[in-house]
Amino acid sequence: MKSNTSIFPIVHRDLLSLLAAVLLSFLSFLTAFGQREDDVITVDSSIVVLNAAITDNAGKPVLGLKPAQFKVFEDGKEQPINFFQTEETPFAAVILIDTSGSMEERVSMARSAAIKFLDGLRSEDNSSIYTFDSKVSLIQDFSNQRDVSDKLFDIKANGMTALNDAIYQAAADLSKRVEKRRAIIVLSDGEDTYSKRSADKAIKAVLSVDATIYTVDMSSTDTGGARRTQNQGVLKSFAEKTGGFFISTPGGEAMRNAFQRIVSELGSQYTLGYSPPSSSKDGKWHALEIRVSRANLTIRTRKGYNASTENRAK
Repeated sequence: MKSNTSIFPIVHRDLLSLLAAVLLSFLSFLTAFGQREDDVITVDSSIVVLNAAITDNAGKPVLGLKPAQFKVFEDGKEQPINFFQTEETPFAAVILIDTSGSMEERVSMARSAAIKFLDGLRSEDNSSIYTFDSKVSLIQDFSNQRDVSDKLFDIKANGMTALNDAIYQAAADLSKRVEKRRAIIVLSDGEDTYSKRSADKAIKAVLSVDATIYTVDMSSTDTGGARRTQNQGVLKSFAEKTGGFFISTPGGEAMRNAFQRIVSELGSQYTLGYSPPSSSKDGKWHALEIRVSRANLTIRTRKGYNASTENRAK
């Protein structure tokens, strides 16, 4: 009996230590989770920037428009344009490749699409590449090089899908770039199964850094109709709210043409900026609109921005 009673306190203490360690780990996880949901991308927002793609009835970029032909409106009120840049402006782009388990048969296609995009960049443009599954991983940092890292050929499909987290990470990276023209190209089947951030938080982050999202549907044709439609809706929403466009065909000549269109559009956009009125710094959503004094044109730009109460316009 004596030996048994001497062992029990040791076992008891060890069990308590184990439980304490588990509890501490769990509390640390909750703290990290809360920090990630509440974190804010800090940007210089003394001006509101709009990148506008303007096309004719045939879908071709319209070049040569003059500053006097543009008007910018916030919440329906015209704003004085502080600066205006034309198609020669360089851009920074982040390519996000979905490598989750659901992408197993289409990872090589996504890789080829990314290489196709890089081939079309100009010498003054910069791009980076991330993959995302259960985590977001940097494959190639910002560079104007057209050669891709060997890491891109080692990627394999596995794990869950942290789509929103990947878009948020891309926005955070773009917030540090000097280029005012910024883009995020998403190659995914659109079904987020793992992110700690919501789609709304990801979109707000992208709008805060004046970036445009272009989304490419990489879902399998075997995916159920209702499920695929829902996933495509997610990708369309990211593109439409930020002024980009959605590509529904994930392969063949249609994809090649689509990526040529993205590169062409980024190189032929108009970039405008204005200083928002002090009343805009109210923490609310403010709608944006660009008008051009020329008929029969299609204008795509972001729909608006979420103002800050901390003297920031984003």
